[in-house]
Amino acid sequence: MKSLPTVTRTLLFVNVGVYLLQGLLGPALLGPFALWPLESARFPNTPDFQIWQLLTYGFLHGGLAHLFFNMFALYMFGPAIESRLGERRFLVYYLACVVGAAVLQLWVGAGADSYPAPTVGASGGVFGLLLAFGMFYPHQKLMLLFPPIPMPAWLFVTLYGLLELYLGVSGRGMSGSGGGGIAHFAHLGGLLTGFLLLNFWRRQARA
Repeated sequence: MKSLPTVTRTLLFVNVGVYLLQGLLGPALLGPFALWPLESARFPNTPDFQIWQLLTYGFLHGGLAHLFFNMFALYMFGPAIESRLGERRFLVYYLACVVGAAVLQLWVGAGADSYPAPTVGASGGVFGLLLAFGMFYPHQKLMLLFPPIPMPAWLFVTLYGLLELYLGVSGRGMSGSGGGGIAHFAHLGGLLTGFLLLNFWRRQARA
């Protein structure tokens, strides 16, 4: 951990610390701080959407495996992106991807009549990091787990994004991670936000 850059290390500690707190408080944290759909108020005994949930949901997780895989990705990709962007801009980028993921998830799910389920997890920020890695280091080889096939980062990010788009459009992206499903549109929101923000900064640098 000592070799990790400051912001990456801090994000890891905060996410793990909040997960431990979840184990103690459970629903007392999920109720006010998970991301609830905009229509939650129409259902009895369901927490309402609050503006701070756009950020706080990204520090909650649905289980140990959910936490592990998100933190492993943060550990793997965070240092390279933080060294490229610098501490301040890296933090802004990560949190912006978390918020952008939440916004797209809420927008796509608006008007749904199904019983609301919360979305939790750092996946929006993690997918933003994956996108940044693919843009900054497009020819760096990444290894798939299943099957174990190496491929350049740009191709890995492209295929992953297309997979998320397919799963979301096919109807498998509407439930939140806290409800037993995977928030595919939140993943796409992290990718899209990261792409827009990185290109905005690139245009600023050229001006």
